[in-house]
Amino acid sequence: MSREILLAFVVCGVGLAQSPDPVHELAAKFEGKVAIHAKNLATGATYDLDGGTRVNTASTIKLPILIGVFTAVQEGRAKWTDTSELGPANKVGGSGVLSEMSDGTKMPLRDLVRYMMLLSDNSATNMVLDHVPGDDVNRVMEKLGIRETRSLRKILRGSSPEGVSAAGRDPANEAFGIGVATPREMVVLLEKLHKGGIVSKEASAEILGIMKKQQWREGLARRFSEDVADKPGALDHLRSDVGIVYSKAGPVAVAITCYDIPKVDWSADNSGYLFIADAAKLIVERLTR
Repeated sequence: MSREILLAFVVCGVGLAQSPDPVHELAAKFEGKVAIHAKNLATGATYDLDGGTRVNTASTIKLPILIGVFTAVQEGRAKWTDTSELGPANKVGGSGVLSEMSDGTKMPLRDLVRYMMLLSDNSATNMVLDHVPGDDVNRVMEKLGIRETRSLRKILRGSSPEGVSAAGRDPANEAFGIGVATPREMVVLLEKLHKGGIVSKEASAEILGIMKKQQWREGLARRFSEDVADKPGALDHLRSDVGIVYSKAGPVAVAITCYDIPKVDWSADNSGYLFIADAAKLIVERLTR
């Protein structure tokens, strides 16, 4: 038995007499690499497969950014009524709709964070970072005991990075795009939200309420009829999703990143999305048995 399969058995508390870990078997067949961490938030049971790996967040970094904004508002460093004006200087391509809206449109921070989370709007994300920069987000992460997860820069509007944080200037983070995290730390953030421990119980509930309205459902939510509060992310060779599955047997926090995917495929049936969907289903079933 390989070390990896043995680890999965030990972490999940499964007897060695049982069949090999089906999630590990899925990962072994997957064309690419995976990093996974999950936790039953009622029982404390966990699942881990390379969950301490530092990964490119893609748009899942927008969850830490959202937490940073709620903290800034609570501390009086920002207001929900603060506005940004749409224009060529802050419109960026990729996911979202704001880049197609009329120049001169004024957007309050309260709406921008919803565009950022629900549609993964890149223009909205950059405007949110104008109000609450990456360094502020990272200080909040540090106070929460989160050591690896960092906002690194704005989403590229041209060839020159903008809004680069101190962490983004660290050569150790050069390969990670707009953000870096580990699946384990993402699950820690999700557990804190579930317990009402970020900003306040009301703020934590509001953040999860926003996440439950996520419009992109190809990954974590794909195989579940129950509520899922999540934030996915995507790059040419990466798919990621972090969130809470509100299973009938109890809530389970899951963070999965699929990376080094050889084929570029922007369809709903990208192999990374399918792996996340299938692995999450297996993990939730295992952790709620």
